[in-house]
Amino acid sequence: MKIQSVKTYVLTVQLGNDRFYSSQCAFPERNSLLVRIETDDGAVGWGEGGQYGPAEPVAACIDHVLAPEIIGRSPRESGRIWEELYAATRDFGQKGSYIEAISAIDIALWDLKGQSFGVPVHELLGGAFRQSVPAYATGCYYRGEDVKEIERGLPQLAEEAHSYVQAGFDLLKIKIGLVSIEDDRRRLEAVRSAVGPTTGILVDCNHAYNATTAIRMGRVLEEFGCLLFEEPVPPEDRDGYRRVRETLDISIAGGEAEYARWGFRDLISSGCVDIAQPDLCVCGGFSEWQKINAIASAYGVPVLPHVWGSGIALAAALHAIAALPPMPHTANPIPLQNEPVVEFDQNHNPLRDDLLTQTIAIGADGKVPVPQGAGLGVTVDESTLRQFAKQDS
Repeated sequence: MKIQSVKTYVLTVQLGNDRFYSSQCAFPERNSLLVRIETDDGAVGWGEGGQYGPAEPVAACIDHVLAPEIIGRSPRESGRIWEELYAATRDFGQKGSYIEAISAIDIALWDLKGQSFGVPVHELLGGAFRQSVPAYATGCYYRGEDVKEIERGLPQLAEEAHSYVQAGFDLLKIKIGLVSIEDDRRRLEAVRSAVGPTTGILVDCNHAYNATTAIRMGRVLEEFGCLLFEEPVPPEDRDGYRRVRETLDISIAGGEAEYARWGFRDLISSGCVDIAQPDLCVCGGFSEWQKINAIASAYGVPVLPHVWGSGIALAAALHAIAALPPMPHTANPIPLQNEPVVEFDQNHNPLRDDLLTQTIAIGADGKVPVPQGAGLGVTVDESTLRQFAKQDS
């Protein structure tokens, strides 16, 4: 079983009236990169990267630098391939596009490896602790023609939050950071009133604050009983992370903008986060996920992957989470408290919902089933893929 071809697909879908805002920018489209690796016996593995910003640089890294290095190799050598690709690009690719590119290749190799052994990826990772994963809804972004018109948008925001509870979610994550602390306080008040006192609220500001402002905002989050404060300060500001974490009585999470084991070693060992959030399509794929999780486990820091992108990214996250033990172990694990949960973005996303021949959806019990087929256990609809492909390289 040898790698015969490596093909990249830059995907984009315009959102039109469904566009939304985080604290950093508007999202007028969905975009990502898929890599298709085929072996000489006809097996096909899929991986994903290129989720942050333009996907074209990640495609270029694969097409012109990394793909030639893996032709003729065995997908079962995924660990060795990872180390050799990283070593070859270390001088210029320790973070960013090259690690995303290696992530995409690595996920595809694990998909192929699972197929070659006839087992799902979560079995290769050591075995599943669960067959379905509790989900939290990511939504409540800023919307509308003038996203700063807070008062006008509050009824719609409350209705959106309530719809997630009706859909079976016990946890939801909302966005803050685009407007003033007082305006975001009004948004939080509307959400809490809509979902009631028992629904868990997580908050993500996409590193919108400095430490002082994050602490002020954190006091508001404590007032409304929020459970998690994600990316309170820019990822480079390790001192700011520590200051926020030491001051607030709320879990601090971060890591979606961090790369590989060395970045997470520094983030975790310096006391920056209570919860680490590597994205498998960004941090280095399954091979690096194992190392990051080992570092986090040694420090008693739970790992909950950030999930963005297509159905491939979601499938990969489900396999990774399935193999996570409760942290710490108890006889009755509680979601988010010591039982891992999966992020389930609620914005319009054809790359997730239409790309696969299987539908990955939340069940009536508020959980998402883990794919059970060999490898990733999902199949890309290649006719749909061609519709989304911006560049067929």
